[in-house]
Amino acid sequence: MRQILVILTLMICSTGFSQTQSEINENANEAYKKADKELNVVYQKILEKNKSDSVFIKNLKASQRIWITFRNAEVKVRFPEREPGYYGSMLPMCISTFLEKFTKERITALKKYLDEIQEDGCM
Repeated sequence: MRQILVILTLMICSTGFSQTQSEINENANEAYKKADKELNVVYQKILEKNKSDSVFIKNLKASQRIWITFRNAEVKVRFPEREPGYYGSMLPMCISTFLEKFTKERITALKKYLDEIQEDGCM
């Protein structure tokens, strides 16, 4: 009887946490969207902090446009277009997970512009 209770408990616990691939894909997409929102907040803070430096602003905007192009190119390198079904149902999760990681790396890089002195001691 005790073994049956243990097995039933394990079954209930395991089914309570299961997700469909669609739900996993959506969760990964939401995590990416959250990172993208944070990136935009950091970017806006940098623009506000440096609004009097038009040269910096011009270069930051150019850098961000180039980064977006690079990010999109990296997605194509990692997940090149293939025949339908090649990647299966996990592709949206994989792309979102990659985009989230790549975006968080950019956030870390941009946050340095909010510091008064960079890690290398330069402004």
